Amino acid sequence: TILETNWRYKKAEIDIIAMSEDNTLLFVEVKTRSNSYFGPGSDSIDLHKRNLIIDAAMVYWTLIQHKGEIRFDVVDIFLRSPEEFRMEYTPNAFFDEF
Repeated sequence: TILETNWRYKKAEIDIIAMSEDNTLLFVEVKTRSNSYFGPGSDSIDLHKRNLIIDAAMVYWTLIQHKGEIRFDVVDIFLRSPEEFRMEYTPNAFFDEF
C-alpha cells in the first residue's frame, strides 16, 4: 500500500513510501534512464544520497511511530520509448552488501 509519494524532509526526497503485506515500511527510490549507456540509474545513488534518504526515512519512521521493520528498495526504469520500458526492482538495495 502506497502511503506517500515524493515525501520531502530538508534536502531529501523519498520517491515512494509504502507498507508491505508483512508490515514492513518500504522506502523506494525510483531512477529512470532513457538508455543504459551510463548504467542503471541506481548507480547514481551515492553514499551522500543514501544518507539523505536514510535520515529522512528515520524522521518519517518516528513520525508514524512504526514498530515493524523497514527496508530501502530501488526501482530502475529503462525507457526504450514512451510505450516500451523495462523495470528492475531491487529490494534491500542499500544494504545488500552486508
